[in-house]
Amino acid sequence: MTTILFAEDHEITRETLSKMAEKIEGMKVIGSASNGKEAVEFSAKLHPEVVFMDIVMPVMNGIEATKAILSENPEAKVIALTSHTQANMIQDMFSAGALAFLVKNCKPQELSLAIDSALHNRYYVSEALTGSVIENFVVSNKPIITAFSDNLTSREREVLKLIAEGYSSKEIANKLKISAKTIGAHRENLMKKLDLHNIAGLTRYAIQRGIVDLS
Repeated sequence: MTTILFAEDHEITRETLSKMAEKIEGMKVIGSASNGKEAVEFSAKLHPEVVFMDIVMPVMNGIEATKAILSENPEAKVIALTSHTQANMIQDMFSAGALAFLVKNCKPQELSLAIDSALHNRYYVSEALTGSVIENFVVSNKPIITAFSDNLTSREREVLKLIAEGYSSKEIANKLKISAKTIGAHRENLMKKLDLHNIAGLTRYAIQRGIVDLS
């Protein structure tokens, strides 16, 4: 059973997300905090495996609370929650040690995916943040990436470019005059080759490698 702590200053949002998490098999919400200070105190007492952390909270913000929690319990997995989309917030939360970044109105499937990614020490960013926010973040924080793209075929690079530009599988299939099923196979193969696990990851990779033109 994976234990979860929610830190969110809006009670309705906190309760909604908690109920959503409780419906996921193997998940148990063991506490909720209304500010960063409470989150740090509850984490020290309850030792949750996953902490959902609002960024903007009273008393202590989510960035400082994340640093404090991980200094005491480095094994905890922090997932940032926000209704904002400023790139600097993404940078600050990841720098503090968060592994995932979700918008508060996320769907259950995305909540589950973020938890799974965090538990496996993989980064995850909400699909809602894959536009200019992700571009700004990646451009200003280019990590060193090994040359995985050398292993991509010309067709895979073509599909990756269109995925990163926001086209759906059906739209890509129409553009390339192949079936949507084939596009799905290319997408899965890209994720496997690049060790990425969602569309957001593919988008960031394409930007980082210059496969997508941001001009």
